[in-house]
Amino acid sequence: MSSLVDSVRRQITPIHPEGYKFIAAFALVALLLFWLWTPLGWIGALLTAWCAYFFRDPQRVTPLRDGLVVSPADGVVCSIGSFAPPPELGLGLEPMQRVSVFMSVFDCHVNRAPVPGRIARIAYKPGLFVNADLDKASEDNERNGVVIEAARGKFGVVQIAGLIARRIVCFSREGDVLQTGERFGLIRFGSRVDVYMPDGARVLVSLGTKAVAGETPLADFAEGHALSFKTE
Repeated sequence: MSSLVDSVRRQITPIHPEGYKFIAAFALVALLLFWLWTPLGWIGALLTAWCAYFFRDPQRVTPLRDGLVVSPADGVVCSIGSFAPPPELGLGLEPMQRVSVFMSVFDCHVNRAPVPGRIARIAYKPGLFVNADLDKASEDNERNGVVIEAARGKFGVVQIAGLIARRIVCFSREGDVLQTGERFGLIRFGSRVDVYMPDGARVLVSLGTKAVAGETPLADFAEGHALSFKTE
């Protein structure tokens, strides 16, 4: 019996606790709509189901190897190049290699650490809410930056609010030690995550690549070494 329960649990994607209150609010509105007019109620039910889907928090199998940088977000790679990091990160004015992943409202929005290391700084900056798929979103939008001190140097991971997103959540604190693929934050309803990397990274993705948080390698500092994997 216990093995059957465990099997069912593995098939059901968990909901992140951040989503419970939103799902409850959607469900309450759906009940009200059913009371007003049944067709509207079914629309509300569909939106409630979408809200539960949005806040899903699936398990991931993370590749582990020194030098590997994995995606911090689900979504599509929308920008690759050298850009100056946000000044509040304290990473200097010189351009750094950056890979950006855009999350649509249908992607999982739980963010994960791209490399193992200690959080040296967390810096929040209020801003606008333009389309996160645009390059100017990295400069103009509300954002939360996390600096991770790793073996290869300092990495900047920036959560950026999008056109619909109005709330960035960071679970971690300065001084915390993260492992690759470990959850550190979440952005609600459409957004983007930028990863700034020190010199020496060889980018492994291209524009349009579909990335999976905690699984897809974005860049590599080493070559010719075998991978191991961590299953949650």
